[in-house]
Order: sequence, then C-alpha cells, then structure tokens
Amino acid sequence: MALTSKGLWRGVVREYLKYLPPVKDECIVTLKEGNTPLIEARNLRDAIGGVRLFLKFEGVNPTGSFKDRGMTLAVSKAKEEGSAAIICASTGNTSASASAYAAKGGMKAYVLVPHGGVALGKLSQAMIHGAIVVEVEGSFDDALGIVKDITKDYPVTMVNSLNPFRIEGQKTAAFEVCEHLGGAPEYHFLPVGNAGNITAYWRGYREYKAKGFIPALPKMMGFQAEGAAPIVRGEVVLNPKTVASAIKIGNPASWKSALEARDQSGGVIDMVTDEEILFAYGLVASREGIFCEPASAASVAGVIKLKNQGVVKDTDTVVATLTGHGLKDPDTAMGVSIKPVRVEPDIKKIIKVMGF
Repeated sequence: MALTSKGLWRGVVREYLKYLPPVKDECIVTLKEGNTPLIEARNLRDAIGGVRLFLKFEGVNPTGSFKDRGMTLAVSKAKEEGSAAIICASTGNTSASASAYAAKGGMKAYVLVPHGGVALGKLSQAMIHGAIVVEVEGSFDDALGIVKDITKDYPVTMVNSLNPFRIEGQKTAAFEVCEHLGGAPEYHFLPVGNAGNITAYWRGYREYKAKGFIPALPKMMGFQAEGAAPIVRGEVVLNPKTVASAIKIGNPASWKSALEARDQSGGVIDMVTDEEILFAYGLVASREGIFCEPASAASVAGVIKLKNQGVVKDTDTVVATLTGHGLKDPDTAMGVSIKPVRVEPDIKKIIKVMGF
C-alpha cells in the first residue's frame, strides 16, 4: 500500500485512487478511513479447531463501521458534482457515516430510519453530526423506497449502496486483506444485510486477481440472520426480525450481485440464528478482546457453523469481516453480559466477590 513520505495514511480514496473512479483532489472528503487491522483469532480453537481465522475489524473506522470506505468516495463524488446535500435510508451505520462525511464536506445530510429499529449508539451519531433524522413508521425497505423517490425529484444525492461509488470504495477492504495476508484466503465470511459488502469484496478480489496481485480467489460466504434471510429463502421478508439490527433487511438492494458473488466464487449464502449470533458475539469479545456489534458476529457464527458441518477444514485460512464496533449497540452487550456486583466499600466483601 502507498504511504506518504511521512508515513501517514491518507484515506482509501487517495491510497487507492488508481483503482477507483477519478475524483478531483480538492473534492476528496476523508476522515482517514481504511487501513483497519486484520487480527488473527488464536483463542477460538475449541470452537473452530485448527482453522487459521483472521478478523477484519472494520469497527475501527472513523464512525465505527465499514460504511466509511464507501461513504468517502460517494460524498467526494457528490461534492465534485456540485451537490449540496446527501440522503440515505439506514438501519444505523449508513446514517452515522453519511452524517459524519456530510459534516466534514460542508454538506447537509438527511437520514431516514425505521422507527424503533436503530440502535441508540448509531442514532446518536447521526444526531450529533447535525443530520436531519426522520424516523419512518415502517421498515428499512419502506424508507429506502421513499429515498429513491425523493432523489428523482429533488436536488439531493442518495448515498445508499445503490450509489455505485459506495461499492467502489468498499472494495478497498479486499485490497487490504490481500496486502496484509500476502494473498487471498480460502474463504471470506461476511454478514449480509443489504448485500453491498459481499458485492464489494468480491469486486475487489477479482480486480486484484486480474492485475496479477493474487494467484487465486476466495470463496465468498455470506450469512444472514434467520429472521431476516430473504436471499436464503428466495423471497422478500416483509417483517424481518433479528437482534442483529444492522442486517434486519427484508429486500436487499444488492440481492442480484450477492448471488453473483456466491455463484462465481463457489461460495454460499446461508443463515444463522440469533442464538448463534449472540454466542459468537460474546465469544469474540471474551476470548479475543474485540467488541463488535451483533450483526458483525454473523460472520464468525457462520465460520463455526460450517466448521461443524465439515465444510471448512483445519488447514484453511479464513477471513471474517467484523463490520461494526460494539459500542454502537451497548444495550445488547449489557443484556448478554455478566451483571456488575454491588457491594459496600469493604475489602473483605470485594475479595469474596473476586473468588479469593
């Protein structure tokens, strides 16, 4: 990866500009997103056996999710084209990212979210960045339909993953995986909600393969939540339900391209239960010290499921993307964790609680 003479990371648009649609330098809106860590999970052996598992932790992006990769390019292009405002529908992370990049770019942001369907951590981000937040009495899919209609008639740029620049920016995560590993893994596991991320990773891997940077391509393994699994079921889910709110989507915008990624790579799109998601969520936090949001853990839950089924072997190298930071949804963490013990300021009582 290219670095400046001072060794400072410049954000994904400047770092990977020759692989992205051109944008004028003065129009680039960046919070220095990207260059996220690829962390080897060494403490999950009882759950995954000898699999060499790496966690691509996108939760350390500026607004705490992978959305920043695509948002920097989408907002930069909107600014270059003279747009003064952006709009999105969101289950949380997109609204947080769009609001932050709009603020950085001196633009207005409008975000439509399903009422009661967004984790407080994400909603608070959009609000503090100054976005106009509209809570729609309906689903994410309802909100996205309205956004599409608004952008047909009003001077505002949509920055959902239907915006092609979003996918272009997000593909840079695959570039980083290849650079950090020295090649592609055998399998890449991802949560699937609106399905833009699996689409983007597959594009990135194919481009690096076409340029001769990697000798082989990974199998793309997408996982939806059981209560929000339209691709797995082959039909729109009108009332999706899952604890993993970031992937609670019943009609993914990138449905077709997600199927292409699955079929072209020889991978799968499967589903995991909320119980499996929460188990993986707690396991990653307690064993690896990585606090991801519940939807992120669908990728690790998928690894565990397919390892148990014998699909993934001990000799395989696997990457699982953790799409967002756990602080975006603290209520879920509090609900599944060991509760604090309240005692008087007495050392004997505290020592007893400690088990000594």
